[in-house]
Amino acid sequence: MLIPPEVRAADDKTSVLLEALPYICEYVRKTIAVKVGGSVGEEGTVLDDVVWLKRLGINPVLVHGGGPQISQRLDRLGVETRFVEGRRFTDQQTLEVVHEVLMRINGEFVSYLNAHGVSAWGCNGLDGQMVHARYRDERLGFVGEVEAVNLRPITSLVEQGYVVVIAPLAAGPGSQPLNVNADTVAGEVARAIRAQKLVLFTDVQGVLDAQGQVLPELSRAQVEGMLEDGTIRGGMIPKIQACLRALDTVPRVHVLDGRVPHALIRELFTREGVGTMLTSQLPEEEGVLAS
Repeated sequence: MLIPPEVRAADDKTSVLLEALPYICEYVRKTIAVKVGGSVGEEGTVLDDVVWLKRLGINPVLVHGGGPQISQRLDRLGVETRFVEGRRFTDQQTLEVVHEVLMRINGEFVSYLNAHGVSAWGCNGLDGQMVHARYRDERLGFVGEVEAVNLRPITSLVEQGYVVVIAPLAAGPGSQPLNVNADTVAGEVARAIRAQKLVLFTDVQGVLDAQGQVLPELSRAQVEGMLEDGTIRGGMIPKIQACLRALDTVPRVHVLDGRVPHALIRELFTREGVGTMLTSQLPEEEGVLAS
């Protein structure tokens, strides 16, 4: 029997919905931490996906970066940008630019979400002393390492229905503002709020092996080994360190390619992954424990 095209299309749509429904039910009223870049358009449809998550009753908490925009601003001002072990050196002038650029980005994200019918609340780690930090390394200047996350502002805003959008600044000793890597802040926030998932967006396909191939799933032990032998290097190191910290309380962490359309929705609500999933143990060990 020949099935009309419109019937086949309807069946396809039904199959997609049936596949997604169990995942949606799993995440309703749960909190998911998401780290995005510093541009509304940079990672395509991520903010649109966040809008859909909120409409479905899921609570996204966003941490955003802004590295390229900060570098561009410093270049226009004639300030040299230098990095130490993948982290930006931050003197007082650079810190002022970092604060200016991050809060502009923060406002753009909040405006975008509000314009799409989702109430968003923009803030940074200085607000309510949300993120406490110490100086990371004297070679880095005003750069912080997170010591603690104050949950009260975050949980209060989430309970009131807001999507919390956090810029990666922190309160250091004597309330000195410190610049903190956005991946690090995302990992610490996810760990503190015991998020159901942490999703880190990047501009590569995921975590790569020595041959440059994407690894769809890794355990903590495997990732630690890749850090030790140098397979994971450069800008991926802070991301992976953030992932490992988050895995203390977060069941699964995902490193996704933000260039893939609707990567967040596809990762959460379909069986097909678009990056690398990190877990505390090997998949077969997870199965044994779960049973």
